[in-house]
Amino acid sequence: MGHEQNAGPHGVALLSGVSGLAGSYDGVLCDVWGVLHNGVRAFPQACAALEGLRQAGAAVVLLTNAPRPNGAVRRQLGALGVPDTAYDRVVTSGDLAQDMLRRHAGEGVYHLGPERDLPVFEGLETTFVGPDAAALIVNTGLFDDTTESPDDYRELLSGLAARSVEMVCANPDIVVERGDKLVWCAGSLAELYAALGGPVVWAGKPHRPIYERALREIEAVTGSPVSADRVLAIGDSLRTDLAGAAAMGFDAIFVAEGIHGHQTGRGENVDPKVLEDMFAEAGVRPRAVMAQLDW
Repeated sequence: MGHEQNAGPHGVALLSGVSGLAGSYDGVLCDVWGVLHNGVRAFPQACAALEGLRQAGAAVVLLTNAPRPNGAVRRQLGALGVPDTAYDRVVTSGDLAQDMLRRHAGEGVYHLGPERDLPVFEGLETTFVGPDAAALIVNTGLFDDTTESPDDYRELLSGLAARSVEMVCANPDIVVERGDKLVWCAGSLAELYAALGGPVVWAGKPHRPIYERALREIEAVTGSPVSADRVLAIGDSLRTDLAGAAAMGFDAIFVAEGIHGHQTGRGENVDPKVLEDMFAEAGVRPRAVMAQLDW
C-alpha cells in the first residue's frame, strides 16, 4: 500500500505508491513518456498503478505531447507493452495540432520533422511545400534527433522568422528520455524560433486547450461534470506537466526519475533539498513526489 512519508528536514512528501489516493479523484491525467515508458519499454509497476486507480473509480486519460494523433500513440503503447487496461482515453498534442491544421486548410505547409510523425497529417488534405514557399510550419521535431541539435536549424529558422511564418509546435517538450539518453524535441526548435522573432502556436502541455480536451474525455467516461479538485495530474516535467496542472488547479504528483532524474537522484537517493529548490525555481508545488509511479 502506498503512503506518504517525510523525506527529510526540507519537508518534501515522498509517496511510495498511489494506492492511498485511490477513490480521492474522479479523473487522472497521466503523462506517458518518462512515466509509463522510456521510449524503449513499458514500466509494469506504473501500468499497474493506473489499473488500480481505474478499478477505484477514476477515469484515466493519458495526456502526451506526442506529435501524432491518439490512434498512432495507442499503437505505440501496445508495442511497448502498455496494456489497454491501464487507461480509458488518450489525448495528444498531435490531436490539437490537427485541429489547428484544419483552420489552415489550403495553405502551403512545411513539415519540420521526421517521417515517423507524418500521421499528424492523416485525414487532412495537406499541401506540402518547401520552407521558401511555406505559409505555415508544422514542427514535430528534429529531422534526426540522434545526431542534430537545435543550433543546426538556426539558419533555416532565421529565414522563416524573417517572413513571420506561423509555426504550429506539435510537441512542446524540450527534451525527452529515450532509454538512458535525453534527446531534443520540437519544443527546443519552437523556443529558438520564438527567440528569433517567429510566431509560435503551442499545441500541447502546459497550454490550456489540451487540458480542456482531456477534461471532456474524463467527463465522457464518467458521464458527469468533473471539478478541478477531483483531478490528479501525474508527470515528470516541471515545465509541462506540473506547470500545466498548477494553471488548471489540479493536484499533481511529480515522478522524479523522469527527465529530471539527472538532477533529483534516483531511487532512495532522490534528494529532498534538490526537489525543494527545483519546485521553488519553477513556481510549482506538487501534492507529492514519487521516484517512479507505483501502486
